[in-house]
Amino acid sequence: MSRQTGPKIGKPEPLATPMEDTDIIDFEIIELFFFAYRDFVSDPDAILETSGFGRAHHRVVHFVNRNPGMTVADLLDTLKITKQSLARVLKQLIDSGYIRQVAGPEDRRQRKLYPTKSGRELALALAEPQSRRIERAFEGASAEVREGVKAFLRGMRDRQKAD
Repeated sequence: MSRQTGPKIGKPEPLATPMEDTDIIDFEIIELFFFAYRDFVSDPDAILETSGFGRAHHRVVHFVNRNPGMTVADLLDTLKITKQSLARVLKQLIDSGYIRQVAGPEDRRQRKLYPTKSGRELALALAEPQSRRIERAFEGASAEVREGVKAFLRGMRDRQKAD
C-alpha cells in the first residue's frame, strides 16, 4: 500500500535577505526583548542550577515571598500553569525547606504558602543581580523615564491573549 503525500514540490529556496520592520512589526524591539530576557534570567539561572532548581522554582519563590499567605489557587492563577506543573516544583521547594504550606484557618482544604527564612534568603539572592542589572540600565535616567518604563511594561502585561 503506497503512502499518500502532498503535491510534489522541490526543495524550498533559502531566503538570504533579513526580515525588515513593517508598519506593525518592530524587529529591533522584539530582539531587544529576547536579549534582555536572556541576560535578565542568566544570573538567577546560574544560582538555581547549583540546587538543581530552574526558572519555575524562581517564579514560585518570588511570588510566595512577595505575597506570603497566598493560596495555591492564587499562585496557579498568577503563573498560568497547570496544577501538575506546580505540584512538582512546589514539592521540591517544600522538601528543601524554602516554602511552608499551611492549611487555611477557615477551610482546611485551602493551602496557604509562606516563605521560610531560607526561602526569603534565596529570593533575595536571585533578585539582587537582577536589581543591579536594572539599576545599571537606568543609570542617569530621570524618575519620569523610570515611570515610563514601568508603564510600558504594565502595558505589555496583556490580561487577554495578543491579537
